[in-house]
Amino acid sequence: MGDPNSSITPQDLIDRIGTPLAPHVIDVRRAAAFAEADDVIAGAVWRDHRQAAAWAADFSRDDDIVVYCVRGHQVSQSAAARLRHLGLPARVLRGGIEAYRAAAGPLVRRGVVPGQSSDGPTRWVTREKPKVDRVACPWLIRRFVDPDAAIHFVEADWVEAAAVELGAIPFDIPGVAFSHVGERCSFDAFIEAFGLSDPALERVARIVRGADTGRPELAPEAPGLLAVSLGLSAIEQDDLAMMEQGFAVYDALYGWARHAAAETHGWPPAPAARGTA
Repeated sequence: MGDPNSSITPQDLIDRIGTPLAPHVIDVRRAAAFAEADDVIAGAVWRDHRQAAAWAADFSRDDDIVVYCVRGHQVSQSAAARLRHLGLPARVLRGGIEAYRAAAGPLVRRGVVPGQSSDGPTRWVTREKPKVDRVACPWLIRRFVDPDAAIHFVEADWVEAAAVELGAIPFDIPGVAFSHVGERCSFDAFIEAFGLSDPALERVARIVRGADTGRPELAPEAPGLLAVSLGLSAIEQDDLAMMEQGFAVYDALYGWARHAAAETHGWPPAPAARGTA
């Protein structure tokens, strides 16, 4: 079986994807295999496994690193070995992306953002003074698409012009790819564009949609999300700080949707079960 610290199971990785505990996930499939691939594991970036000594400098000994190839064989094994030789705690995804896919782990469609997997962090720009959608969308980007994505906020009239200057993708303004369509909000547009299929994420999307479009009847949690979002905006004037604080709200919503949606809470507390003599 080998050293358990040198590998991770697909389910263990799935349990952490989309959460603050997600590791750095590195796709080390051979360049030809990657070029033909339609998707990547959520949050993953591609690196040439033969150049590991060069890109290892982007990480530290305290980072949690998972590498994967197609089936978890020699490519990811050699990449992890190179990284461990350099003092980094790299693990291999057992069975590679094929086993992860079979376990229904979240995948992201490739080609939606040109260069996202090889040319450094993506850049995104939207209107200033975020409330709901403009915090939810950056959270989705950082947790599922690009953990290092740069998010910019500018005055509403200058989003598209600033996008050109910044080399960024505009979102949540009329007439761009990532925006409202009919009754669906920008958060929905991101999920659809990146092909994310995750029941918990879909549940969060209904809450976001209800809070962002004035339809609280879509989800009982929507009015609470709206209240918290408006409250954060009222007490935090810095847009980036507001966004970072809002991430904790969406982390909690996603955690609830995945693991605790069936749990209830009431009063008085239920008595503890007594043991038998």
